[in-house]
Amino acid sequence: MIARRLVTPHLSQRVVGVITSSADLDFAIRMGEPPDLFELRLDRLVSMIERLEKKVSRLRAPLVITARHPMEGGANRLSPLQRQNLLARFLPGARYVDIELRSAPVFRSLLQLARKKKVRRIMSVHYVKSTPSPGRLRAQARAAKAYGADIFKVVTHTDTPAQLTRLIDFATGKDLGVSVSAMGIGKLGAASRVLLACSGSALVYVSLGHSDLEGQISLQQFRALGIGSPQ
Repeated sequence: MIARRLVTPHLSQRVVGVITSSADLDFAIRMGEPPDLFELRLDRLVSMIERLEKKVSRLRAPLVITARHPMEGGANRLSPLQRQNLLARFLPGARYVDIELRSAPVFRSLLQLARKKKVRRIMSVHYVKSTPSPGRLRAQARAAKAYGADIFKVVTHTDTPAQLTRLIDFATGKDLGVSVSAMGIGKLGAASRVLLACSGSALVYVSLGHSDLEGQISLQQFRALGIGSPQ
């Protein structure tokens, strides 16, 4: 277990509570001490979009919106048009929009609209079975920056110390030219999230309750470590 004294929060760091279900939404609305941001996983919430629209204004933190690509962990096998329509629908109320790097060419008009509306852009990659080399991740960070990303988000599979080391080496590298949010999933996923939070990951994603994603820690666990505690 990582000692509490080693955990050093960064002033620019933001904690993101992920909403993936009706139960998450209701819990988030009731929270007395919400995280810095809430992420709406619109691909997971697609069956309750009208209810979400009615309740979203009751969330007491700015929003990150995403509709994940099916090849990067997205639910319900949504088409590019379905995903783009969902994002456009919630864009006016968002602080950030998260679009996968692979989707950037198709969603170019949405990225331009986000820029026009002053919605910040997260460009993301999700490696659910591996951790690429730091060099490959650096190349993708440069590509994300070229598309106008404010933050490059990278999620990789971290079952082994070698995979975790590669991810940390990338995230702590210099001269990336863009803010980085990095985290792991898998057996060392929880350790990766704490270590990367200590290393200055721009956004730290946490569940609001039980998560079916191996390695994702809860907001309660995160705050118990002394990170992301209410100011």
